Amino acid sequence: MILTDPAAFLAAFDEERFPPRGPSTARAAFTVAPADFSLAAESARDNRYMDLSAAPDPLRALAEHAGLTRRIGADLPTLCFPGDPACPDGIFPNNVFATAPGRLIVGRMRHAVRRREAGRADIRAFFTGLLGYRTIDLSQESFVAELTGALVIDRARGIGYCGLSERCDRAGARAMQAAFGLRLMFCFDLAPSEYHTNVVLALLAGRSAIIAPDGFADPAVPDAIARAYGGRAVFIDAAQKRAYAGNAISLTPQRVWMSERAADALTPGQRAALAGWGWSIGSVDLATIETAGGSLRCCVAEIY
Repeated sequence: MILTDPAAFLAAFDEERFPPRGPSTARAAFTVAPADFSLAAESARDNRYMDLSAAPDPLRALAEHAGLTRRIGADLPTLCFPGDPACPDGIFPNNVFATAPGRLIVGRMRHAVRRREAGRADIRAFFTGLLGYRTIDLSQESFVAELTGALVIDRARGIGYCGLSERCDRAGARAMQAAFGLRLMFCFDLAPSEYHTNVVLALLAGRSAIIAPDGFADPAVPDAIARAYGGRAVFIDAAQKRAYAGNAISLTPQRVWMSERAADALTPGQRAALAGWGWSIGSVDLATIETAGGSLRCCVAEIY
């Protein structure tokens, strides 16, 4: 079922119809190391978060990324694949590769510079040859479907929140619902300046949310999402969104991870709200990596 009306979504979102029945967080994760870190100019056409004026230090980016992989490894097993200099956005693998139990899903990327990543034989072989996952390959389709960049998922309930933009169209949304086996999808337009849903919305283990209201074309959409989770939502402003406070992820039911810049942007009241809902905050310095237009959540691909 795909719904596009906020009122219809709220009417459908019912604990009895969609009770938590699966794991709310991943069992493992993987990252892709930066290789000769640089900015992909092609991606900047629709990623307004990129800072093309920056001259990032590749060694600093590598050190930041190693720190990220090490730190989140304290919460769950995390492996790191080597980077490819021909794929400068490869440090953001969650847009290209995602999983559901027993399935590797390969996305259909908008830009050619990112479509190269989808062909990586080593990542595919890890899941098919080692883990025995079957592959659902969307990479050669005509639609656009940038996986968990465009789609934020309540894994426990099987509910997806899909923002439409240049990085995901309606046909791509339908394909992702089938690929992930989602029971319900709430589909909506992002604001014209946004490219990915996971910059304006984070769902934390299916029990609370971080939401940037100005990232949605219809203000009723973020309100409906917050109401669905009993008001357990931190609303962030435009400056906090630009600091990537919405690009967060929960890898266990107790901790939310975000960049240091994002964590520093939170107010004491927002921190207190998260703590009251059972969340501690883990943060990592990603200042160099963030010049490429993504942050911590974009760097982490989950393994279910």
